[in-house]
Amino acid sequence: MSDDKVNSAQRRFRLPPNATEVVLLRHGATIDAVPGQPFPLTPDGHGDPPLSPLGETQAAAACARLAADPPSLIAVTTLRRTHQTAAALVAATGLEPLVVPELREVHLGEWEAGEWRIRMASADPIALRVLTEQRWDVIPGGESSEAFGRRVRAGVQAVATAAGPGKRAVAVVHGGVIGELCRQATESRAFAFVHAENCSLSRLIVWADGGITLQGFNDTSHL
Repeated sequence: MSDDKVNSAQRRFRLPPNATEVVLLRHGATIDAVPGQPFPLTPDGHGDPPLSPLGETQAAAACARLAADPPSLIAVTTLRRTHQTAAALVAATGLEPLVVPELREVHLGEWEAGEWRIRMASADPIALRVLTEQRWDVIPGGESSEAFGRRVRAGVQAVATAAGPGKRAVAVVHGGVIGELCRQATESRAFAFVHAENCSLSRLIVWADGGITLQGFNDTSHL
């Protein structure tokens, strides 16, 4: 037996050179959903509310934390709450955000424009079925879990490819998107991770072969 000592000390995680870290920043809180006052819609039918004053404060705190160790790429979706959340990090780094449409929020069909939040607040029976069955397409016209899963996986791969191996990207995204990507990474039940808090940080490792690993979830220590 060799007398050479084997260094088996535990070490902190270091990003491998053949992988990309994607930090998922959930957008800040948006304005309240009020019955009879629907949010504006994008051309493709997604509700597009702006950040609330609380959301702006949350975004400033998250961006200050991320700017202390700047990423090589910032990604946003087609929805303005992600652009508003990223604004301070964009200003601090000078990076031009990459718009990744595939990472927009799950489409809630007839319950877009704030209706989902209103129905949840009133314990609507169909809304409760969404949670029980863990499927968005319980909502009339809602996006299927299968279609949603395919597009967000394509979106995170696009972010990793644009950033490159050995790099870190920040993607400002949505609660449903974070939930689905964490589900894919862990093979958990469908809605196990859908409750990430506004401006929380979750971390994925995206490997060269397309696999993803969950490195951290719902970090709010900066808030």
